[in-house]
Amino acid sequence: MNLADYQRGCQTRVDAALEALLQAPSAELSHLYAAMRYSVTNGGKRVRPLLAYAACQALGGAPERATAAACALELIHAYSLVHDDLPAMDDDDLRRGLPTTHIAFDEATAILAGDGLQALAFEVLSDPRHNPLETEVRLAMISVLARAAGPAGMVGGQAIDLGAVGHKLDQAALETMHRHKTGALIEASVQLGALASGHATAACRAALARYAAAIGLAFQVQDDILDVDSDSATLGKTAGKDQANDKPTYPQLLGLDAARHYARALCDQALEALASFDARADALRALARYIVERQH
Repeated sequence: MNLADYQRGCQTRVDAALEALLQAPSAELSHLYAAMRYSVTNGGKRVRPLLAYAACQALGGAPERATAAACALELIHAYSLVHDDLPAMDDDDLRRGLPTTHIAFDEATAILAGDGLQALAFEVLSDPRHNPLETEVRLAMISVLARAAGPAGMVGGQAIDLGAVGHKLDQAALETMHRHKTGALIEASVQLGALASGHATAACRAALARYAAAIGLAFQVQDDILDVDSDSATLGKTAGKDQANDKPTYPQLLGLDAARHYARALCDQALEALASFDARADALRALARYIVERQH
């Protein structure tokens, strides 16, 4: 399949829905919504929405059934980036080649924008006007996303990351951190897409969970490689930041060549998990390869 064409189609669908969600309901909220919109629409590969759409398709679901999930995932992802970039966290001035939200606006507005994006994600999943699926499916989606975004997932991973600065971690500890910080939301993307399909059997969800666990970790390994092996112009964010901040990474732990080999092995694990799926899962297969081959 042509991943670029598939990506464009999915991006068009989710971007239109996000644009509608991010219109200020009153003049008093225009500044806040401008910051929220800036944080979501300033580029981005939309990997998490793509995974949701692809997982829905793999199980025979119509793509529009996954749009609410795709929006919610991107809103949570954008909120996490806004907060990660703050001076109290990673203190970054550049994101996707543009000033970070707290630089483009101000720190207080960035905090509120992140809070607003997080809350809006759960509104999208819970409101049948946005997510017209069965009540029990909507509830399951909320549970999956809340766990992935909270202390059992992304927030917990960020806390582990902050505590690991300046410390030497072994591979098991590094993987625990990244399965929380990066992998949890990627795994949720696949699970939300499966739930949206209306055909998510236990066996299918188990296979997709194995796929998602592998690509979630591969995504972070490749991020670590690019932090060493690329430049700020290509990445759209500050290159070499992890090394400068003495953060534990896969190239630091394994060496650059071994880290690349590990990313490819994780991709192979993901593809193996999809062995029982037919051609409808080809978008998931293409995304697994993309994750370890991307250059930004």
